[in-house]
Order: sequence, then structure tokens, then C-alpha cells
Amino acid sequence: MKRFILVHFIFLLAINLAESRKIVDHPSVSEAVKLLEIWLEAQRDYEGLPGLSAAVVHDQKIIWSGGFGYANPDKRVKATSETVHSICSISKLFTSIAIMQLRDQGKLRLDDPVSKHLAWFEIDNLYSEKGEATVQSLLTHSSGLPRESDFPYWSPPDFPFPSSKSIKEKISSQETLYPADTYFQYSNLGLTLAGEIVAKVSGTDFDTYIENNIIKPLGLEDTRTVMPKKLYGKQLAVGHSARNRNGERPQVELFHAQGIGPAAGFSSTVDDLAKFASWQFRLLENGGNEIINANTLREMHRVHFLDEDWQPAWGLGFSVWRDDDKKFIGHGGSCPGYRSQLLIQSNNKVATVFMTNASGVNSRMFAQQVYKIFSPALKDANSEDEIKSLKPEFEKYLGHYSEAPWGGETAVISWEGELAMVGLPTTSPVKGITKLKYIEDGTFRRIRDDDELGEEIIFETDNSGKVIRMWQHQNFAPKFR
Repeated sequence: MKRFILVHFIFLLAINLAESRKIVDHPSVSEAVKLLEIWLEAQRDYEGLPGLSAAVVHDQKIIWSGGFGYANPDKRVKATSETVHSICSISKLFTSIAIMQLRDQGKLRLDDPVSKHLAWFEIDNLYSEKGEATVQSLLTHSSGLPRESDFPYWSPPDFPFPSSKSIKEKISSQETLYPADTYFQYSNLGLTLAGEIVAKVSGTDFDTYIENNIIKPLGLEDTRTVMPKKLYGKQLAVGHSARNRNGERPQVELFHAQGIGPAAGFSSTVDDLAKFASWQFRLLENGGNEIINANTLREMHRVHFLDEDWQPAWGLGFSVWRDDDKKFIGHGGSCPGYRSQLLIQSNNKVATVFMTNASGVNSRMFAQQVYKIFSPALKDANSEDEIKSLKPEFEKYLGHYSEAPWGGETAVISWEGELAMVGLPTTSPVKGITKLKYIEDGTFRRIRDDDELGEEIIFETDNSGKVIRMWQHQNFAPKFR
């Protein structure tokens, strides 16, 4: 019987791998991968990022993951999908899941006052007649609490994060900012308190609880509740600041979030966060209990608080937003020297992860654009429609053409089985694609947005047949890659 089960498992695994391979090798997905790699590499160079990593998940499978640049530029340690970064506020998702685990076990209620579980929570409530902070309001950032504990831990150069003991001692000297359940105020203090509730209610320290009840069961081998100092400059990327006026990104000292850990202290990789997203797709599809109940995860994904102007929207721990009339959930992270973003689109079962070892970067933009590159391609891969590939004789035109001194460059790519152009750098790679129609050898015409034909695009070759220039509007751009 055991032999039968093992053989059956191997058979199912083989089918799963074959299906995954089939999707990855689909012409539309192959084009998406190529555009993604071209775009990420260019954006890294033009924005002066030391390194970056990204991953794409579709229906529980990692479709693509990789890295560009360096985790440690000084030592030439390359960035990969296994490079560890601070994920900062994405830590809040793990803390929120821990709260919901304890809620499902009947050990707390979401409408419990924070003071019920934390006897030392004696903040000066300026609006006591309007109620007090609850567990749920911590997860939705509507507790009325100030953004931070009263310490300057976001200040360089040493980022003096307080201990849990210091936070507890200082809380009585702080006061509420708003009445509870009235306004949105993003609060690291609030999720720090949620972490303290996890420790108090579970009877174990926060780090141990998260490791034993979330990280290990999900098989997240490179996710930690701390920044692993022993890996710094090797697998753990070295953080860098936002660009200064000289165009430089100086290194940032390694920080340790200490007592603020439940809100901002975790580290991980894009591969691990891809697994984290895959678990959510799996739970939503299969139902039942894995870490938490499937309906609990759905509850966390729903909007539980909207500010007066309907922005932002917040679930239980999860940020919720709309883009192109689609609902996205996830969370971003911004800590000294690092930016990150987890994006999940449940209906299409697509998730993207982005991390970089630099501050001052729009990480959600990166994750959103990765989604826009892959979503239509994955839809094609799951359809019965026949998708054509680029003709082999057009491949010689692919590459990069310099637009200096007017701009960066034009990348000639394959898109929807045809030759196309996209200007780099760009924050909208798919929107910036211009398709070309073949006319005759070396000559194409731009296809306008109304599908009419525009000007000629002519590729010039040398005597050996190598493409050397691209002509448009009677001027040329030299090919350099």
C-alpha cells in the first residue's frame, strides 16, 4: 500500500511539473519573461539600484524568479531569487495571521480591547468617551494610536530601535492621535502591540511562536523574524539609501528592529514570499485548515476599514487596493536600505514579489507592472487558442538601440508573435509597447493605437548582414546590444 501511495505521489508530481513546464514554455509566457528581464535590468541601471529580485506565481506554481545586480556591490555578490532582504512591513502579515490563528482557537476576540490582553497598555486615551483600541483596529490601522512608539528608530545613522521592555515602559507617556475606529493612521506601534498580544495569549515569545506556527509549517527556509547578521553582505543584501543629489546611493547601516519586530523586523527572499502567496492560493482553492482556516483567510482579504475619502482600504493585516478595475491584496515594506512588495490577485491566481536593497524606490509600481506583464500571458497559456511565435528571420532585429542624447534606449522585442518596440526606462512597460507590421526585408511600419499604419521603421545591416541601426523619421538609433 505504501509503495502504491509513493508511486501515485510521484506520478502526480510529474504531472504537476509537466503542466508547470508547459506554461513556462508557452510563447506568450516566454515573451513575458523576456520583457520582464529586459525591463528589470534596464530599470535597475537607470534608477541606480544596487540589486533587485523578483518572482511570479501562478496558481500555486512559481513561474519565474530571479535577480539582477548585486546583493553586495563592494564584494560583487550577485542578487538572486535567494537573496535575503528586509521585508519590513510585510512582517505585519505574519503577525496578523498569528492573531487570527489565536482568534480561531478561541483564545481572543477581534473586538477585545487591547488592554484586556496587555495590562501595561496605559496610553493616555484623549477620546475615552468614544471607545478604545481593539485587536481588530490594530490590524486595520484604525485604532487611533500614533504611528510610532516614542523613539527615533527611523533616524540614521544607527536606527536606535527600542526593546520590548522600553516600548512597554514608554507607552504610558504617549497619547492617542484620534478616536478609535474613526480615521486610518498607519501604525507600527499598533502591529507591535499585536505582536505583544500574540506572545501574551500564546504563552510563548513572539519569534518562537511565528517560527513554529507559520514559518516552519509553510517550509519558508529563508524567512526569519530578524535580520540574520551572520549572512550580511553574503546572502543578506547590503542596504542602500535613496539617491542623493549626486546620484549616489550610500550604504545604510544594518538595522535590527528589536521590539518593533512584529511590525517591521522580518527578512525573507522572493522565493519564500512566492511560497507564501502559493499557500494562500492553495488554501483558497482547497478549503479546510492549513495554518489558518480558508474562510479566515478570505476574511483577512476583505475590506474591514475605509477612511473617510475611501482611501486607503484595509483588510485584517492586508492592504487592499484597485488597479485597472481589479482588486489586489498584499503589503509593501520600507525599512532603512530596503524596499519590498507582495502583490496578490486572487481571481486570476497571480502573485508577484519584488525586493531591492535600496530606499526611495516605488516597490508597488514594480510589482504591479510585473503583474501587468504576466497576467495576459498566463491567460493565453491557459486558453485553447493557438498563439504564434516570432518568425526566426525577425530575431536578428531584437536588441537595444540607443536614443542618446534624447533619452535612454529602445528595446526591440517579440510581443504577441510580432516585432515590437518599448522605450526604456519606463514605469509602464506593457503600456509603452508599440507593435510593428512587416512590409518587406528590413522594413516595418508602426501600428498606431487605432490599428492604422504609421511611419516606417527600417533596420539597416552591414555587409555581413548584422543589424547596426534602426531608422525612424529619417533619423537612426545605433544598435548597441
